[in-house]
Parts: sequence; C-alpha cells; structure tokens
Amino acid sequence: MMMLGGLAIIGIIGYLVWDRAQREREAAGEPKDRSLDLLRERYARGEISKEEFDERRKTLEAL
Repeated sequence: MMMLGGLAIIGIIGYLVWDRAQREREAAGEPKDRSLDLLRERYARGEISKEEFDERRKTLEAL
C-alpha cells in the first residue's frame, strides 16, 4: 500500500511540473503545437496562397 501511495505522489508531482511548464510556454507566446509553424512553412514554400494562409491562421488562433 505504501508503495502505491508513493507512486501516486510521484505521479502527482510529475503532472504538476508538466502543467506548470505548459502554462509558462503559453505565457511566453509559444504555440501549443506546431500547427502554426507548419502553416507558415507551407506559405513560405508557396504551397498555399496568402488568402488561404490568413484564413487558416485565423482558424488556428481561435482554437
């Protein structure tokens, strides 16, 4: 039983550290995922038009 309690405490601490890191990234303005970066790369390579880029960017930022 004590072993399970110890594992639970370690799991909770790990989650809290991960959650804080996520919040700090968001506060620093970093995107939650690479979606916006990938969209910018596609636009830079000429795969999508300016209009399509703007439309998709607005959609991603609304999420």
